[in-house]
Amino acid sequence: MEVQHSDESSHDSLEEIEDISDSGSDFEVQLKAMKRRKQTTALLGPRPPKRPRRKAASQASPNPSTTSTQQARSPQPPQPSLGRTRQLGSPRRERERMGNQGMSAGDMYEAVRSGKSAMVAVVDEWLDSYKKDRDAGLLELINFVVQCCGCKGVVSREMFDGMQNAEIISTLTKEFNEDSVNYPLCSPGPQWRKFRASMCEFMQVLVRSCQNSFLYDEYLFSALLALLTGLSDSQVRAFRHTSTLIAMKLMTGIVEVAVMVFAQIKTTQRRYDAERSKSAEHRASERLEELQATISELREHQEELSSMMNATFRGVFVHRYRDRVAEIRAVCIEEMGVWLRENPGDFLNDGYLKYLGWTLHDKQGSVRLQCVRALQGLYKEKDLVGRLELFTSRFKERMLCMVLDKDPDVAVEAVQLLLLLQQRTEEGLSEEECSHVYPLVFASRRGLASAAGAFLYHKLCSAMSSEPQEVDMGSRRAAFFNLLVSFYIQSEFHEHGAYLVDSLWGVAGAELRDWDTMTSLLVQEADQGRGLVDEEEGALIELMMCAVRQAAEGHPPVGRAQAKKILSMKDKKTQVQDKRRITTHFITLLPQLLAKYSADVEKVTCLLKAPLHFDLETYSSTGRLEKYLDLLLAQVCGIVEKHTESGVLEACARVACALSHDKYTFSGRADLVVSQLLDSLTDRFSSHLNELLQGTADEDEVYSAATALTRIAAFSSVAKDLTSWKLFEPCFQLLKSGVESRDIDKELMVPALKCAAFHVLWEKVRVANSTPTKAEVKRLKKEVRSFCIVCQSCLSVGQPEIRDQAFELLCDMLLLFGVSSVRSQPTLQPLAHPPSDSLRFDMAAFLLDYVFTEPDDDQLSGEAEGVEEVKMATLQRRRNQLAGYCKLVIYGILDLSTATDVFKYYSKFYKDYGDIIKETLSKTKMISPVQSAKTVCLSLQQLFSALAPECVGGGQEFGEIRELAKRLAMSFGIDLHRIRKPLVSLHMDGIRFALREAAEVEQPPNLPFLEILSEFSFKLLRQDRAQLSAFLSAECGSAAPSWPSLRMYQRSLQSGSSNPREDGERSTTLSPHSTPAAKRRRTTPQGSVSSASRGPWLDSSSIHSNVATPGLTSTVQRQPSKHLPVTHNTQASTPGSDKGSIISEPESDDDFSEGSLQRKVEPRRRSKLPIAQASPSSGHCDLESHLTMLSLIEEDEDDEVEEEEPEIEDFESDDSDHDTDFTLPSTRRSTSYLEELFQ
Repeated sequence: MEVQHSDESSHDSLEEIEDISDSGSDFEVQLKAMKRRKQTTALLGPRPPKRPRRKAASQASPNPSTTSTQQARSPQPPQPSLGRTRQLGSPRRERERMGNQGMSAGDMYEAVRSGKSAMVAVVDEWLDSYKKDRDAGLLELINFVVQCCGCKGVVSREMFDGMQNAEIISTLTKEFNEDSVNYPLCSPGPQWRKFRASMCEFMQVLVRSCQNSFLYDEYLFSALLALLTGLSDSQVRAFRHTSTLIAMKLMTGIVEVAVMVFAQIKTTQRRYDAERSKSAEHRASERLEELQATISELREHQEELSSMMNATFRGVFVHRYRDRVAEIRAVCIEEMGVWLRENPGDFLNDGYLKYLGWTLHDKQGSVRLQCVRALQGLYKEKDLVGRLELFTSRFKERMLCMVLDKDPDVAVEAVQLLLLLQQRTEEGLSEEECSHVYPLVFASRRGLASAAGAFLYHKLCSAMSSEPQEVDMGSRRAAFFNLLVSFYIQSEFHEHGAYLVDSLWGVAGAELRDWDTMTSLLVQEADQGRGLVDEEEGALIELMMCAVRQAAEGHPPVGRAQAKKILSMKDKKTQVQDKRRITTHFITLLPQLLAKYSADVEKVTCLLKAPLHFDLETYSSTGRLEKYLDLLLAQVCGIVEKHTESGVLEACARVACALSHDKYTFSGRADLVVSQLLDSLTDRFSSHLNELLQGTADEDEVYSAATALTRIAAFSSVAKDLTSWKLFEPCFQLLKSGVESRDIDKELMVPALKCAAFHVLWEKVRVANSTPTKAEVKRLKKEVRSFCIVCQSCLSVGQPEIRDQAFELLCDMLLLFGVSSVRSQPTLQPLAHPPSDSLRFDMAAFLLDYVFTEPDDDQLSGEAEGVEEVKMATLQRRRNQLAGYCKLVIYGILDLSTATDVFKYYSKFYKDYGDIIKETLSKTKMISPVQSAKTVCLSLQQLFSALAPECVGGGQEFGEIRELAKRLAMSFGIDLHRIRKPLVSLHMDGIRFALREAAEVEQPPNLPFLEILSEFSFKLLRQDRAQLSAFLSAECGSAAPSWPSLRMYQRSLQSGSSNPREDGERSTTLSPHSTPAAKRRRTTPQGSVSSASRGPWLDSSSIHSNVATPGLTSTVQRQPSKHLPVTHNTQASTPGSDKGSIISEPESDDDFSEGSLQRKVEPRRRSKLPIAQASPSSGHCDLESHLTMLSLIEEDEDDEVEEEEPEIEDFESDDSDHDTDFTLPSTRRSTSYLEELFQ
């Protein structure tokens, strides 16, 4: 076969070479020293011609030019020196030689690059020139391939006639353009976007055009595939990538032709059998002979196609599916999927499926993606599923793990693949296996969640398939919702109903918009046998309201918002229609549902969200709907009277305020109802006020006044201006009385604080939007001052609810009435209320006593079941309080120095408040970098001063301060030039503090503080270290005593290290500003350079990395070859070795055992060959001696042709795709938590 001859020729013409090169670029190659083995040549005689098929074809159809060329080429051995045969012809010379014979390589390349020409016409024109002179036509096709690779070299006629493929490739390699790393397949820009598709189309059209003629001439495709096989083994990525893609596309076309030939053989054989079965008198002998001849010819064609497919598979695919470049591996796997699907008779067996199984573990997501898509194409065909049973059993576990792949696209395709497994295979997936996919409906990535939603929807529909087909649609929808509610309850993600609805929206949108079925299920009673229990009703109400929101707003919930979501006209029209249908349906039924569930807090709170998505203009469209408005308002007022929970009261307030908006014609009616409700609540509170102030109120009166205030506060906090009710004075009197008497009722004090605070805030809004009088401004200023005083008094009360509410309201009040907040509005400037010194002290004490402390165990021990919920609520409340205090610092209400009370606990409470403190540090650096650094130093000084004398210089507490200093030092960032001034100021303050009283005592008491300060030294530049060293000497005095802490700090300034044991190692470290960074790490071959000559950079760097080089599962890099004497053993030269590969091809099925696949792989990088290591015989070589002679890799058929069809072995991998689990998004916030805290 062609591969055999080429392999033998390669052995005869090329010497064994040492693989010691590794270039930093894909285009860097090195020429290795080569010698002709004259003795072998003399013994074996002249080597056989390079292209035996072309020789045979030439003899069959003699041509004067080709005959003379072959006579001149055949008996003579090649020239001994490669430099003498390196002759490149220019494109102009080649076109002049071609004359008017047909389309040139440049014309074909331009047609493919532009993408404007029909590929059929381009191929036909080239075939016309090929028919005239096939050598010239093939030469143009070869040059076309070379141009597609991005190479500027041209294969001349002399090179074509007198060189082997390996020599041609080597010559082209030297002429390759190394100015840019881009080549046509990877070049950016719009002109290259269609290049790949056009080139692939050209190759497919070429195969189709030649399927009845030149495909079997044993010349064109044999020579082309041989050249592509050699190019695919090149060290130049452009050659390897382009030739692999072309070879794979050619093989795909050949596979399609092979399928057609097989079908023709079956058809012709059937005709032959039918003719032969006739009786002798009716049988046509000539017809039989003709059919027999056709069958023989088709079988010859089939054998020829099988030979080409086998040579391409073994010569290109087997080596390139494990190439180090992910794009090349992806190309191979993509085309493999096409072969398996188009020609399952030849390819769908374990010998080929094993490559897909192994590639499922590839390290690159793009390769895994093509592998999963290839498997999807197989499982979609019902006829092929039965032949995939072994593969499914071996690799199902890996498919299940891939739903948590790092690459979101791979995870989505993996879920779709599992859905095909569930639908197509008989055994499907067990419930345990399905549990891998179910939680993904709550994932934050919408694509993955939608795929999981489709999987869940299929499971729900398959569970309903057991019901009789004659069941009406309403019953089937009811059964669907029963199953969905059961799944939602069992999933235990009850706060994420919106994400479950969004996951199912694409496949179950019709069911989720079936408001009739959902409301009918809610209206039914449980005693009817078909009704829902209480838990199921709550879950259905939540899912129904989530579906209402999704339909009315037309966008996914928070956390799944797409990067760009602009509703199209069709989507907007659908949204309007859905909103109209929601309004029409729920206007009449919502009062009924509210009446049924008015006693249930969770259900009624959820149902009250529905009016916010109504088209409220519908109420005024017809007179008959106004009664439903009255019913809704009546239900809202009734719910307010029944409940005191803040959630349901705020929901009622939102509905009431929405209905009272001025833009609606019925707003007067709604506003009247709300005003009457507030009047009754105010009257109830006022009726008990005197008794409350005098202390004579009983429990019922206290409870009635407290519930009234709670309901009023809920309306005031949402969007209702209640200043006309004049509630500040009675609330302030109540608060003052409670603080003075210390007889405080939290149920009364907390709503009183809220009512007073919101009254002040609404007054500020009114003053800002009008022209107030001096009396009004003076009164509001007095109210602000009075409220802040009473809140300050509440900070010291014993009841945590009052204390926490007072602190939060105080932070908001100081921020809104701070100097920076009212500066822009002249009318508000007199209202500025800066905090007093006592207030600053009390707020800082509150942080120390109630925020930076562990949770009180006494509060948590009472509830065994809800301990975690109480802990989370407590932590959330404390985070809000800390964020409120930090905002006062950031907005200038408090001095930056007050942030020391926060920075001191950065390390100790990093788990709970680390993100808030880090954001505060960042904001303070933006405000004043120097002052922020001084504040950091002050924080450390305060902690150091609080240490006991025996702990100074050692002990656990001192170590904690050093750990805090390390963490604070890392917050300064990596831009050393930008932080020069802040760091120098920090060090100078620290030196002054440490050497205070240095002249008065023998050893300053704060001297160990220098050890803490040394943690910041590694951020200093060299010139700043010298400056600080001089400053330190000046502060120490002329004696400059040798105190241990002082010596440690001095060494840190000299080397940038705070650890004395590291000083010796880092003394030789080069400055990062004087050492240029290498583009790529290079390793020297074994035995070439001693380890001591590597330099101290990696060993003595101040930043050590313990991260190991990741192993590649899909490919294994070859170890660098050792420098061994060149021998004449032919086995030492491996023609099948892979340049650019990452793993070696196994020789047998045993090589794929679990042990061999789990072995550790040592990565190898190519490095330039040192001149001192060059062979003595290569001293006369010029630039070519520094390039690599690339050899043609063509598999020896004798080694692999006997390979039997192996069973699929398990491929174990350490790939940690599942490490990145799905994340559950938050349903409460539209922005990140930090952004919300600091806004």
